[in-house]
Amino acid sequence: MEKELLISKEEIQKRVEELAEQISTDYRGQEPIVIGVLKGVIFFFADLVRKTTLSTQIDFIRAASYGSGTTSKGEIRITKNVEVPVAGKPVILVEDIVDTGATLTHIIENLEQKGVASLRVCTLLDKVERREKKVRIDYAGFEVEEGFVVGYGLDYNEKYRHLPDIYILRDDMS
Repeated sequence: MEKELLISKEEIQKRVEELAEQISTDYRGQEPIVIGVLKGVIFFFADLVRKTTLSTQIDFIRAASYGSGTTSKGEIRITKNVEVPVAGKPVILVEDIVDTGATLTHIIENLEQKGVASLRVCTLLDKVERREKKVRIDYAGFEVEEGFVVGYGLDYNEKYRHLPDIYILRDDMS
């Protein structure tokens, strides 16, 4: 597999700072619960939360979609749920990448059933053209086109998460 640089670590950090500033402004005077969607979000989540000026609680949620091979049949279930009480609280859901929107829609429904006061979505990468489910993104880092992306928490078979930049992963053409 070959990697082609898509977004540099400097661009990522600049955009994370901008998102954190906007979130801090929007939630001034509030104490939102910030929930990260595991596992790919971990670096973005940590950087984002540290750069806000808010007092927050944090938690994580994880969902898995099941199917055969490399495609999902759309069966999604929560494999790790939030532990912090979210009823009546403002919640910011943080994702690494929003693709079809199916998993995110399932997670949003799960959180809304818990009675959150409000729910906004922040994603590092938004693949709008692949969207199958209508989902509102309140804070988006970068809009990306087609391509499999890795780095800054995003992986391919648990590899490449450690890279500080984001790359498009391509099959060897040799």
